[in-house]
Amino acid sequence: MDRLNAMETFVNVVEAGSFSGAARRLEVGQPAVSKTIAQLEERLGVRLLLRSTRGLTPTEAGQRFYERALRAIEETDAAERSARNAGTGLSGPLRICAAVTFARLRILPYLQPFLDMHPQLSLDIVLDDRHIDMLEEGIDVALRIGSLTDSGMTARKISQSPRSVVGTPAYFARHGVPATPADLSCHSAVIHGRVGGGSWEFRRGSTEVSVAVNGRIRVNAAEGVRAAVLADMGLVISSEWMFEPELASGALQRVLTEWELPPVDLWAVYPGGRMASAKARAFIDYVEKLL
Repeated sequence: MDRLNAMETFVNVVEAGSFSGAARRLEVGQPAVSKTIAQLEERLGVRLLLRSTRGLTPTEAGQRFYERALRAIEETDAAERSARNAGTGLSGPLRICAAVTFARLRILPYLQPFLDMHPQLSLDIVLDDRHIDMLEEGIDVALRIGSLTDSGMTARKISQSPRSVVGTPAYFARHGVPATPADLSCHSAVIHGRVGGGSWEFRRGSTEVSVAVNGRIRVNAAEGVRAAVLADMGLVISSEWMFEPELASGALQRVLTEWELPPVDLWAVYPGGRMASAKARAFIDYVEKLL
């Protein structure tokens, strides 16, 4: 039995959750996958997989074997890439995922120098405001904003953005400029998200204030938030990158600037606890310096 092939088959079964899913990934027949796993379990003398209503899940021994097999495969792949690409730099495709507005404003306009540095590298960029399944979508690295909830991912914080209360001069001319955080309860906020307005937390020195906000406009994507705010429909608390051009031009203005708001973190996230490839590391290093 080819040990590396058996490891790769087992890793694909665990990640796909079924023999059929692994067979599609590997482009082989399902019986071949089942046979390989049976031979692997016989060779190791331990059961690696359990059937459940949700599909196949690894046993405790299977989970340990999966983690070590994954590292072995990645090390083997890295060794092959190193030998193959010696003297030629990074090459091949790199699949990246990022939020639509963030990528449009802060990433896509600045990628040409990175491509110039690596002429044999190509970028496949998936723009999606949702936290999509990175394994299922074949994503090598994702740029995610805010708090991370999936503990199964490997993540690295690469930047942090300050936040401000912003609105258009026309909005403030019509509704007044808030002098204190408490004044925001009388204003219309553009809500970014599916439910509720939530609370905004402010700090000035040792003073902390929590203000509940409401609004008649709720949008599930940052592009919609931008459009509503720039149409004078309300104010918003936003990461400053989201309105950077408008803040610079004066089309939008900050208020309550003497109060601090919690900043927002930007993370590089890799799928399933995997080690980052050399291409992914190079891209994230570039983005970190860019930001």
